[in-house]
Amino acid sequence: MSRMLVGPFNRVEGDLEIALEIDAGRVTSANVNSTMYRGFEQILKGKQPMDALVYTPRICGICSVSQSVASAYALADAMQLGMTPNGERCINLILANENMADLLTHFYLFFMPDFARPSYAVQSWYEPVQARFRAVSGEAYREVLPARAEFLHLMGLLAGKWPHSLSIQPGGTAKAVDGHDRLQMMSILAGFRRFLERRLFGDSLELIGQLTSVAELQQWAIEKDWHSSDLRTFIHLSQQLQLDQLGRATDQFMSYGNYSLEGERLFRPGVIDGQGQRRPLDSQLITEDISHAWLAGQTAPQHPEQGVTQPALDNVQGYSWCKAPRLDGQVMETGALARQLTNGHPLITDLVARSGGNVQNRMLARLLELALVVPQMERWARQIQPTEQFCLHGSLPDYAEGVGMIEAARGSLGHWLSIREGKIANYQIIAPTTWNFSPRDQHGTPGALEQALQGAPVLEGEKDPVAVQHIVRSFDPCMVCTVH
Repeated sequence: MSRMLVGPFNRVEGDLEIALEIDAGRVTSANVNSTMYRGFEQILKGKQPMDALVYTPRICGICSVSQSVASAYALADAMQLGMTPNGERCINLILANENMADLLTHFYLFFMPDFARPSYAVQSWYEPVQARFRAVSGEAYREVLPARAEFLHLMGLLAGKWPHSLSIQPGGTAKAVDGHDRLQMMSILAGFRRFLERRLFGDSLELIGQLTSVAELQQWAIEKDWHSSDLRTFIHLSQQLQLDQLGRATDQFMSYGNYSLEGERLFRPGVIDGQGQRRPLDSQLITEDISHAWLAGQTAPQHPEQGVTQPALDNVQGYSWCKAPRLDGQVMETGALARQLTNGHPLITDLVARSGGNVQNRMLARLLELALVVPQMERWARQIQPTEQFCLHGSLPDYAEGVGMIEAARGSLGHWLSIREGKIANYQIIAPTTWNFSPRDQHGTPGALEQALQGAPVLEGEKDPVAVQHIVRSFDPCMVCTVH
């Protein structure tokens, strides 16, 4: 038995440290430590409720829109305020713009560069892969950054700036869209589609989105050379390295659903249990456990409406600043894989039925989501009516509760707001990486990543195990959001 401390991780937003116990070349136990505490939930106490729209986006620079939308939804819930159809479409476009940029960035700049590591130099596929995906200097790096930058011009049109836009409001968006803006949006989306279809997929978005089974995906992949598109390259690497056998966690999945429009969500909310059965999401069953966190103020797991975020280093069982969220006491995995599984996409359903939640399936779900959402963004943009209202206005009561639950790129994001005497009395946030990178709970049950790391191979002499890197990155952690 040996021990290894892995971290800090490069190409990860924020600080992360993982303590591994290793026996016979395999990880037997992992403790995941979110090393940074900032205290946004304490900062918000006593502030004017609308100030949350200014503070919460600053939790993170790469998913600030997600925080803004969740906060706006929580305030709208407290105000019992609806949104105009134009406002909903614009908020969906802004949120999807950030989420799709995140998914693209993760694949090309965070995940794929690990296959250009010297440890893979003996592999037959290494030379073309490292030439394309090597960090900073690879071909893909030079192609992706301009495509991403052009795509994010949509954010400028709709939100003014990114990150930390203030255009997202409880009743819609503060910036109206005229006919010229709409034409510009369609042009930007068409350009992004061209990049995805030419380089990432090598095929139409619609064809990728309509794949219904593993057999169809495999047949599609062998129709052209493995290096003819980046998705085919990933599938080839996954087969060579058996990524479908790496990083399996709880096989329990949760999604809050995403992209609301007129009472429906494009991706529906739900839960998939350990037997693969889908059931409705009951958010009242969410609790946060602090038994293994450097926190105090709770003697038992609490629903976030009653949650306390109070730092304390005297917890002898603590090894992370992260709380342990649970749904009805169960560990949940969240993210694109959970979104598409709870939404019932047939390809993802087949993949998980065969091999569960793993490195390969998490990545395929992210790429599939790009193929599904970009065409929907085109539809939302066409449906905007420039002559109609974009935002409703309301007043905040002196006493109210509000909840905002959405899907960020990395998974389920929830904001719980309590207003007393016109001020914020409590504000609790559970981010996607809080779910996935949680420590153990009061029963000693490891979090999703801690379970996914069990069994990971550690080769002799490795100080930075590549299998561990693949598993961690397959969740796409955002550590600054984890503890806020």
